[in-house]
This record gives sequence, C-alpha cells and structure tokens, in this order.
Amino acid sequence: MWREWQEWIRRSRWGFEWRYWRRQTPWDTQITPPEVMELLDRHPPGRALDLGCGTGTNAITLARHGWEVTGVDFAPRAIRMARRKAAEAGFKIAFHAADVSDLSMLTGPYDYVLDIGCLFVLGDRERSRYAETLARLTIPGSWYMLYAWLPRPWQGGTWGISPEEVDVLLEGSFEKVRQVMGEEKGHASAWYWYRRR
Repeated sequence: MWREWQEWIRRSRWGFEWRYWRRQTPWDTQITPPEVMELLDRHPPGRALDLGCGTGTNAITLARHGWEVTGVDFAPRAIRMARRKAAEAGFKIAFHAADVSDLSMLTGPYDYVLDIGCLFVLGDRERSRYAETLARLTIPGSWYMLYAWLPRPWQGGTWGISPEEVDVLLEGSFEKVRQVMGEEKGHASAWYWYRRR
C-alpha cells in the first residue's frame, strides 16, 4: 500500500511541484529539440499550444519564431517560472496551470500542438480526454508533435505508451505522417508527427 501511495504522489501534480522546488527536473533541458526546430523552419507561424510546457523553453522558442503561444503545465511552480522567463525575454505568452486532460478554458483552434513527455504519463481515462481535447482544439491541417517514452520500468512502476496505443488513441482525428524511434538514457522512445484530418 505504501509503495502505491508513493507512486501516486510521484505522478501527481504535487510530486512534480516538489521536484521543481528542489530543482530535480532532468527533463527541463532548457534546449528546444532539433525535431521542433525543423518543423518551425518548414511552416509559417500561427497559433501554437505547448502541452506540459514546464518552465517555458519551447514556448519561448515558438514565440521567437513568430508564433502566438499558449503553454499548459500542471505544476504551478513551473508555470510561474515560465511566466518569469517569458517576461524577461520580452514575449507575451499565455501560460496556464492546468491538467492537459481538462483544457475547457481553451478555445483554439491551434495550428500546432507540441507535447514533449506529457501524454505517456497519463492514465487511460485521462488519455481519452486528452485525445478528445486535442481534436477539439485543432482544425484540419493542424500539426501535432509528440515525444513519448515507450513502456519502461520507472521509479517502481511502468511509464510509457506504445506506438500502437498512440495510433489507436488518435486514429479518429489524426493521420500519422512520420515516426522516428530513438532512445533516452538507454530506453526506447519515439517522436511522432500527426496531421489533423
């Protein structure tokens, strides 16, 4: 029972909040990945949504490239840090402390949605709501980019999502354009590019 409680805390908003307070955030590299830069170089700016935006690194990069950006993260400390970084860089970005499976405060439409490491930590019910929200906030031709771990043991549990699970989750509204398998610290991961049908 204690192990299950610890796992719930780790995956909860408060677990992530605690890690931001202690500056134990190895996912927060402060570098926008080349996969994102490639898309920015090939597409004109529009409206972008950064899901699981953390401290705003990618949101600020998008704004630098002319995009109107909204960032969402469920860790309030990360959002406070993102707002401060954006203000210091001179960009007006709408940041929200919210759960990515409940974005009723957003109306869209967005031309580009980015998720680096958010979807795969959600449970099945939250993933379904996430996919419904993603479809609601995009229009035909919108891009959705996802970086996700494949299922792996992590901190006493299993985190990740398989390519097949991603396809099933999105098949009604999105078409896969590209998938690149890779690894992070010896564990399998993947980048996905989808277009809204």
